[in-house]
Amino acid sequence: MSRDLTTSAVARQNILNNPYAVGEVEKVAGIRGIPFEDTYVVLKEQVAGFFAVTTRTIETVTAENLNELSKNGYAVIKGKRLKSFKESLSEADVPEEIFGNIKRTPQLAIFPFRAFLNLAMLLPGSDRARLLRQVILDVAIDTVNQRAGGSTKYINQRDEDYLAATFAGEGYRKEFTNALKDCVDMSNFKYAVYTDRVYQAIFLEKSKEYRNILKLEKQDKTRSTFYAEVLDLIASLEHAVAEALHDERTLLGRKLSGTETNAVFDSVVSLAVYKPLFERARAKMASRDFALRDAYHSKLEQYISSVPREDFERFIGAQSKELDKRLEDAKEILKRLKDR
Repeated sequence: MSRDLTTSAVARQNILNNPYAVGEVEKVAGIRGIPFEDTYVVLKEQVAGFFAVTTRTIETVTAENLNELSKNGYAVIKGKRLKSFKESLSEADVPEEIFGNIKRTPQLAIFPFRAFLNLAMLLPGSDRARLLRQVILDVAIDTVNQRAGGSTKYINQRDEDYLAATFAGEGYRKEFTNALKDCVDMSNFKYAVYTDRVYQAIFLEKSKEYRNILKLEKQDKTRSTFYAEVLDLIASLEHAVAEALHDERTLLGRKLSGTETNAVFDSVVSLAVYKPLFERARAKMASRDFALRDAYHSKLEQYISSVPREDFERFIGAQSKELDKRLEDAKEILKRLKDR
């Protein structure tokens, strides 16, 4: 998937949905905005001047990308809002000749900073827009890395749901490996084979493929990089397969062959209840990795979409926290669980 901001709507929206990156870019952009409705906005003439293009160019690009720009704050104001804006313009003592005579205009287009950045990503013919796009990309990457503690490899662990998903998953993982040990007549290679089959069922990649995409080192544990939703689904699938293996062994009165084990696994994976869960997990993992880890899952390209603002808050915002701090917070709870 392309990361060219002029052609990729997903790449553009990922940046615009990241309030921390937008805030940092705003500090360095140096464009003077007009205070309005608890934010700052710029007008078409200001935008054209900043990017050294004609107002006609701004009008054309805006018309061609109206839905996207509107989603990021662009609006045409009139009536009471326009009257309020004119009052703000007067109070801000902004030279009106820059914008033309707007005293009698019945409506006016405004660009809040997100819409202004959005427009910068849609102007391939402007050298100033090209330079700003490079700044945007650099700042976006640096902001995520800095707020993730210098590396995004374990950014999944900053989620408040990660710890619970990990602990719950350990029990189901043990149940799964015990079922393979007790019910399947294969060598110890079976643990790797059916772990890979779980991963492939959920996100279409074997463990080795996934590790290569995330550039994991030998000491990195694959499951330690999964998002909470993926861990929950892995636990559910491993539990269901374990139950089915025990049932089949009881029915046959012996351990299962590889072929029989595959048939049991396929019957569980094909259950209708799993289809929407697989779809959701693929979309979460592929989209978040593309936006937060700069990692691209080619087999999941159709599932990649922009990451909502809530996810940036979840993984790099005030809601996020490093795993060691969460473990410290949960120390008493973990102690009580251990003493049971």
